[in-house]
Amino acid sequence: MGRRGRSKGRKVNGIFLLDKPIGISSNQALQKLKRLFNAAKAGHTGSLDPLASGMLPICFGEATKFSQYLLDSDKRYQVQGLLGVKTETADAEGDAIATSEVNVTEADILEVMENYRGEIDQIPSMYSAIKVDGTPLYKLARQGITIERKSRRITIHKLNLLNFETPYVEMDVLCSKGTYIRNLIEDIGDDLGCGAHVTKLNRSHVGPYQAEDMLTFEQVEAIIEESGVEGLDAHLLPVYSSVSHWPEVILDSSAAFYIQQGQPIQVANSPKEGNIRLLTDKGEFLGIAEINEDGLVAPKRLVSQQV
Repeated sequence: MGRRGRSKGRKVNGIFLLDKPIGISSNQALQKLKRLFNAAKAGHTGSLDPLASGMLPICFGEATKFSQYLLDSDKRYQVQGLLGVKTETADAEGDAIATSEVNVTEADILEVMENYRGEIDQIPSMYSAIKVDGTPLYKLARQGITIERKSRRITIHKLNLLNFETPYVEMDVLCSKGTYIRNLIEDIGDDLGCGAHVTKLNRSHVGPYQAEDMLTFEQVEAIIEESGVEGLDAHLLPVYSSVSHWPEVILDSSAAFYIQQGQPIQVANSPKEGNIRLLTDKGEFLGIAEINEDGLVAPKRLVSQQV
């Protein structure tokens, strides 16, 4: 007796900004939202730990082709740290490994924070998801294995103190990709001489997306109850929104044809270098391209259908 084929789900294209709750992994959140949308294809852009809440962009369909550009974008976080306690994971999920008295003033914190603005080097935690020979560091750490990690150059664009009531400190952080907020708080705690770990973490912005555009699971379920699963589609952002800040180049039907065949083409008044968005003269998004060394518009990643 043959096996029944699985339902492939709806063809959904776009980006949904989920306000991920505390207590579930990013993959669990992705799978739940995919089921609620009854979508055929979906992926998330950058993990949030179960401890963390906030913005988790979910890419559906053709939008998954451009998820990398959200992974590479700047992020904004609001974080609460507990001074005086270091944990093995640098957050509240790990066991305490050191405690200390907290004799710290607000002026001390502001002075130390000054050292973490701009470009800095950061050594990733053993409890990060960085892979070594295909194995995430956190899996090695849970086996009691510690390996040497290379420092990474990151950028802290903004670092502001929101509140300080001993022993808790709250900060607002705008940072580049690859920044580990747990490490940042732990390092600041070490510089203050008392240690620290993250107790709360919320991500409010990813790339061009704003916090007010997020929806919770409760809101998603309410929309389905009122308007059906199709009602969710109205809350999808366009596929191209992840690269909406890139320069755009408009192609006539002839140029669009050759681009869709994978051929670099000459386009008058196009940028001299860098990445660009491609649109038809009817305003339809074709994908992204880059200006190659010959000054031609070379297709880089195209949508399989105009969206």
